[in-house]
Order: sequence, then C-alpha cells, then structure tokens
Amino acid sequence: MNISEQELRAMVRDAVAKVAPAEPAPLRSAPSAIHASHGLIHVTSGGDDDGRCIIEPSVACTHCGYCQSLGH
Repeated sequence: MNISEQELRAMVRDAVAKVAPAEPAPLRSAPSAIHASHGLIHVTSGGDDDGRCIIEPSVACTHCGYCQSLGH
C-alpha cells in the first residue's frame, strides 16, 4: 500500500485528534501546604556573615536554599 506524504500526515493528524483534547486543561495552582517538599523553613542567616554553608561549613554558601527545604 503506497500512500502519499499528505495522506500520511492527514492520518497522523486524525489519530492525534482522537487522543489529544482540543484544548489543554488549565493548570491548577496548588497551595504549598499540600506536600512538605514545596514548603520552606525559616532559617536564620547564620552562614551569611562568614559566607559558609550552614549544612556543609567547609564550602562557601551559594544560597541554593537547601537548608530551607526538607531536602526534597
């Protein structure tokens, strides 16, 4: 069976249209309290004075925020 490129494209478009919704579902924003990995812990800036990381004092603080999360 030989089909043209246009026919193949039409078949693919039809197959995708059957599976994919016409419009994407809207994104829902969830409050950060739903899962602990989304929240931040208030940490005093102990490492900012000398520039050392609170978690790993042998390296400089890069302000990555890891000390403010639960490690997720």
